[in-house]
Amino acid sequence: MLVAGLVQAASEDPVIGQALSVSVPTEYKELIEKAGETCSAVSPNLLAALITQESGFNPKAESPAGAQGIAQFMPSSWETSGIDGNSDGKRDVWDPEDAIPSSAKYLCEIAKEVKGVPGNKQDNMLAAYNAGGPAVIKAGGVPDNGETPGYVRSINALAGVPSGGKMTTTEQAATVINAASDEIGTPYSWGGGNASGPSTGICCSPNGSSGKSIKGFDCSGLTLYAYAKAGINLPRTAAQQYAASEPVKPGQKRPGDLVFYGSSPANIHHVAIYVGGGYMIEAPRPGTEVRFSPIDAMPDLFAVARPARHSNKEI
Repeated sequence: MLVAGLVQAASEDPVIGQALSVSVPTEYKELIEKAGETCSAVSPNLLAALITQESGFNPKAESPAGAQGIAQFMPSSWETSGIDGNSDGKRDVWDPEDAIPSSAKYLCEIAKEVKGVPGNKQDNMLAAYNAGGPAVIKAGGVPDNGETPGYVRSINALAGVPSGGKMTTTEQAATVINAASDEIGTPYSWGGGNASGPSTGICCSPNGSSGKSIKGFDCSGLTLYAYAKAGINLPRTAAQQYAASEPVKPGQKRPGDLVFYGSSPANIHHVAIYVGGGYMIEAPRPGTEVRFSPIDAMPDLFAVARPARHSNKEI
C-alpha cells in the first residue's frame, strides 16, 4: 500500500456512524457513503480518509511496490478480497466501483483478523491495511517499521478533521494536511519552498548551512506551500505567518492549524502544521527531511494559531 502521513488520537473503539466530512470528489461520494457502512469497524469518513491517503482518489494510481488503483491493492490482496461491486461480471482493481467497496470489505476482514491484538482497534486495522495482518499480530500492535505508524496517524488525522467552525473548513484543512503529508521525505533547504512546491534555497542559516544546492523546504516554505494548495496565501517567514494568524486556546486547536516556536512574537523561529493527537508535520532543520514530530519535540512552543481573515480564502 502507498504510505505517508499522521495523527488524530482515535478513541479506543472504531468510529461508528461518523458523518462524511473528508473532502471527496463528487463522483465517488455515493460509493464512499455506501461502502462505509459495510461493517461497524468502518465509517464513510474513515474510508474516505484512507482512499485519500492511498491514492488521492486517483483510479490510475500505481505504486513502485505494485499496489494498484484507487484503493492501492496489491495483486495478492485483490485476488482474495476484490469484489465485483457494480455487478458487471468483472472484478477490476482499476474500477473505483469495484475497488472502493472492496477496500471497505478488506478493512472489515482485517479488523476481524487483528481483533485480539492489544491497543487501539482502529489503529491496528489501518496498520494491517498497510503492513498486513500478520505483521500487526507479530508486533502486538502497530509495527514500528518506519512507515506504518505515520500512515496510521495520517489517516486518523484526516478522518478526525472537524467540520464547521468560524475560520476553518474541513476541505481546506484536509488539503493542507494532505499537501504537507505528500512531502514527507523531502529534504530541508534553508530558504527553500514556495507556493509551487520545493525549490532550491539560499545562504545561509544561523549555523552557516546553505540551501543553494538543495531542492526542498524550510519550515515556513512548507507551510506556505501547503496552505497555497488550499487557496490561502501566507507570508514567507515563520514570524510573518504568526503575525498573520490568530492564536487559539490549547483546547481549541484543530488539524490544519499552525504551531509556532520561539520566545516572543518577534522571535518566532519555527512553524509546523498541526495534524492532531499531539503531532505535527514539519521541515525541522538543515540535514533533515520533512517529517512527523510530536508538538513538544522542541521546548519553546509559543502558540498554536490559525491564519486570520486577511486573504481571499481562509482556513
